[in-house]
Amino acid sequence: MQHNRGASIKNDGLQHGLQNLQRAGITNSEMGAGMFGVGIQRGRWRRAAAVTIAVVMALGATACSSDKDSSGGPGGSGGSGKDGKPSAAAHGPKALSEAQLKAASFTDGQTVGKYTASEYTLGGPLGDAYTADPAGCQPLVSLAADVSDHDPAAQVQRKVDIPDEMLGITVDVTLRSYPDGDAAEVMKALDKAGKDCAGGFTEERALASAKYLKVEPAEAPDFAAEADEAEAFRFTILDVKGKLKLYEYLTVVRSGSTTLAFRGEIPGTKDMGGIPEDVMTAQWTKFRAA
Repeated sequence: MQHNRGASIKNDGLQHGLQNLQRAGITNSEMGAGMFGVGIQRGRWRRAAAVTIAVVMALGATACSSDKDSSGGPGGSGGSGKDGKPSAAAHGPKALSEAQLKAASFTDGQTVGKYTASEYTLGGPLGDAYTADPAGCQPLVSLAADVSDHDPAAQVQRKVDIPDEMLGITVDVTLRSYPDGDAAEVMKALDKAGKDCAGGFTEERALASAKYLKVEPAEAPDFAAEADEAEAFRFTILDVKGKLKLYEYLTVVRSGSTTLAFRGEIPGTKDMGGIPEDVMTAQWTKFRAA
């Protein structure tokens, strides 16, 4: 049983199909019927993706900025820096466009050590449609436009794993840009949720619910000192059958108008010990250099 956010179905679909079914709370013996549930959930993601596209189109005229210093994009911090000086923008750093985020993100097939990045063929991870109860814990589950309070102006998502490793680590990497200083508000919501939901909460899925037993602070990556803000968490999760304890990690860093989120998991009950830092560092380095 696995709480998995991978939704990509490619030639190596056996691995990711298994993870998706486990993520939705479906055991091996239930896979025949479970495929219909996965289809329903993918439909929910496509609707969420449509909302995101609409937001991007509506904000397209103002979302794009090539000024790396004042926009808070790659190479510039934007907003209120560590010296406390206000941003040059009236309402916060300008949001980056989808094209800018793509240029700053992993490319399909890019390798980082033993890991390989790939694009989601169905729009994004399965768990981006899941919600939290109580609602204040939502930032710990998903920051997707359809389920969170702050809609991104643009986003790009990548999956990073070891392609030939059936039961290996999977990291969902999401870059999101926000207008009007909302990126900082997202980080505030994450920090508050980490404190308010430390004792646990429920994640609502299409076919089942999962119980987060504990939310603990995790170690932030070394490069977080270069970012405006960073939040890192370790989750202890009870599988949907109420029998197994599973572990996931979430790290989110902010640079100006952009957040870089890394969510890591592994099938089964093994504690992966944290998100591979070389993956996070490689993405941060590319983002800053773009």
